[in-house]
Amino acid sequence: MKNMKRTQILDAMHTAEISEGEKKEREKALRATRRRLGKFNQPNQFLGSRNAIGCVSVEISQRCNLSCSLCYLSENSNDVTDLPLSEVFERLEGVRRNFGIGTNVQISGGDPTMRDRAELVQIVRYARNLGLNPSLLTNGILCPRDLLVELCKNGLSDVAFHVDLTQKRKGFTTEKELNTIRLEYIERARGLPLMVMFNTTIFTGNYHELPDLVQFFIEKSDVVGLTSFQLQADTGRGEVRGRPDCISLESVRNQISLGAGSELPWEVILVGHPQCQSYLPALAVNGKAFGLMDDANLFAGFLREFGDVMHDRRQSASAIAWSYFKVMLRKPRWLLEMLRYVLTRLWLLRHHFWAARGKARPIIFFVKNFMHADHLDQERIDACSFMVMTPDGPISMCAHNAERDEYILRPIEIETDSGKEIFYPLSSGKTLIKDSVA
Repeated sequence: MKNMKRTQILDAMHTAEISEGEKKEREKALRATRRRLGKFNQPNQFLGSRNAIGCVSVEISQRCNLSCSLCYLSENSNDVTDLPLSEVFERLEGVRRNFGIGTNVQISGGDPTMRDRAELVQIVRYARNLGLNPSLLTNGILCPRDLLVELCKNGLSDVAFHVDLTQKRKGFTTEKELNTIRLEYIERARGLPLMVMFNTTIFTGNYHELPDLVQFFIEKSDVVGLTSFQLQADTGRGEVRGRPDCISLESVRNQISLGAGSELPWEVILVGHPQCQSYLPALAVNGKAFGLMDDANLFAGFLREFGDVMHDRRQSASAIAWSYFKVMLRKPRWLLEMLRYVLTRLWLLRHHFWAARGKARPIIFFVKNFMHADHLDQERIDACSFMVMTPDGPISMCAHNAERDEYILRPIEIETDSGKEIFYPLSSGKTLIKDSVA
């Protein structure tokens, strides 16, 4: 990758089968993840077996067109000049070097749609050509359907819309009222080859609405593939500080189960540190949601046998299932085991399938428990599944948010057509200062 020119990467979409070199690169990253996980490297641990990291954020603009009451950005963020494209590309290459092909990369900010549209498209295309899975995190205000269409054509895998009461959108006082905006965003993305996600910050102002919000997402699971709930954290420039005892990883999971209408098996799948997040794939049927996997040992075996199966998330669910089924044909014991498990689950849910006339859709529930800036736990940082790429390499998002100014205000050396130069983030609108670097 190092000797491949960036213009070549931009001009050739990565579609080839994974090479032997890429396999070795990926395995090296997986081994490094298993080492840093330490005691959390359990058989049912997603990291270190399927992926080296859950997601890496590449922040392409610190600017945002909202001022959330719970915001991880800095007071200085809106004054920071957007990173030059060459630096963004370097950080994307850093994601690939550290975590290998197939890594999920979140194009974020600030709000990434504040950046020049043509540059945003180039960034998504560059990430895809590196063999990464690019996702767009946006509040949706500057993200019309035609932009999503263009980004899809250039390799976007997912779009995550952030909508909740912390954003103080005018005229909305409840999460139920905000469903009007969510429905608008759902229609923007309908029919596109994207996983559509929604991010919701959970705080005292909307905690009681969480079960109803879960019900809304279940009803819209024909388009919505993942819904992520972030617990409020005392960090960044937000005006709401602290967190009440009633809001915890456990209580939010209970609220989600209440909205799903079933007891969800939260402990089956591990992703990083167990106190940092919970990940639960479910099946939406008859207005309820049921966990797809309730056997930790079976899931551990699945990771062991199929952790190296690669697929493109832009494919349909049936196409992805087929990629696994082809491997199962070479492992008849697993084919029989999975068939037994699926038939048992279908039998248990038979009344719901009958009432829904066989209609069922997958949906993933994800809970993220961010740390407070002044209460960072080194053990959790070491086992982090969500990092941000910085000039110093990838670091835990919680650690980054706790000292954001140290990273976003620092002058950095960048590559330009005329050589190395210094980029000054607070240069009063100037992108580059023409001071050569020896």
